[in-house]
Amino acid sequence: MSPDPGTAGGTRRVVLVTGGSRGIGRACALALAAAGHRVGLCYRADKEGAAETAAAIGDLGGEALAVAADVADPAAVDGAVKEIESAWGPVQILVNNAGVTRDGLLLRMTDDQWGDVLRTNLDGAFYAIRRVAPGMVRSRYGRIVNVGSASGATGSAGQVNYAAAKAGLLGLTRSVARELASRNITCNLVAPGPIATAMLDALPDDRRADLAAMVPLARLGTPDEVGATVAFLCSEAAGYITGAAIPVDGGLSMGH
Repeated sequence: MSPDPGTAGGTRRVVLVTGGSRGIGRACALALAAAGHRVGLCYRADKEGAAETAAAIGDLGGEALAVAADVADPAAVDGAVKEIESAWGPVQILVNNAGVTRDGLLLRMTDDQWGDVLRTNLDGAFYAIRRVAPGMVRSRYGRIVNVGSASGATGSAGQVNYAAAKAGLLGLTRSVARELASRNITCNLVAPGPIATAMLDALPDDRRADLAAMVPLARLGTPDEVGATVAFLCSEAAGYITGAAIPVDGGLSMGH
């Protein structure tokens, strides 16, 4: 496996990707493995998917470690990071991708629907950053990428919980970027638009066509396109980028 030319001399870093069992998380994990890094995959329930991602990394000649943890539980996050640290040392690259949806119209949304999404999509990112940041500060190096959504800027009917959590990630990203910049730690956000994942595959063809028609590029994005952007932000070449929100949405959120 050839190292990413964006890393310093092919430096191999320790990575944690939350929600790494499928979709965008899997694409991020594979892109970072292809860049020469050791990749820890955090998953909540999809053990089989995490194993498949780890096997795919192995096929690339890379190293992967799948660890079970619900990112909404800070103790579980601590345990997952400890497992990775025991195997490889401190986490130097963190990709917060874990997320859930509990869709519903505002007037019918329950407290559980609201709370489940905020705890996983926003609190979970905070817990992971807080857990790995001390090691990054000590080593004076770190790359943090939070996976947001175009809906965090545009809003999304039927997803007030999801859009609020993703909007919150931007404030978290920029605050962390300001706090940790002096330690050579960057923190950025990638905001995907409609991406062809299992979630969209479950929609009727006409609904998928409607989503694609909303995008200026007139198509759905791919997980690999998001993964490539995340991998770049985690590279040495992106060392002067922090606090940025980069859309990967075919122009959907243009102007927001």
